[in-house]
Amino acid sequence: MQVPLYQAKAEFFRMLGHPVRIRVLELLQDGPRPVRDLLTEIEIEPSSLSQQLAVLRRSGIVTAERSGSTVVYSLAGGDVAELLRAARRILTELLTGQQDLLAELQQTETDSTTSGSGTKGNAA
Repeated sequence: MQVPLYQAKAEFFRMLGHPVRIRVLELLQDGPRPVRDLLTEIEIEPSSLSQQLAVLRRSGIVTAERSGSTVVYSLAGGDVAELLRAARRILTELLTGQQDLLAELQQTETDSTTSGSGTKGNAA
């Protein structure tokens, strides 16, 4: 039985739903990296990184090549980098909207405090 597309998408995003996996993908945008470099950048236990890399490898989103005793990881395709860039744009828009809301709330708070102190006329 085939999985509905919306379910496959949900599973894909669930696979991405771990900070270490996202960080690995961000680092791999700049090109292939050996595990030792990923460990240095991410600063987690090797066993934890290995688990997260295995999830990414099983999903097909990264590939691994062994060169002697070194394993080098890379993104399986350019679409992953584009997805990360799109996520950054979306988050930037969301956070900008939140900053605007915060500024409005702070201004409202300042106005309320000022009008309640008797320095401004209060019609209420």
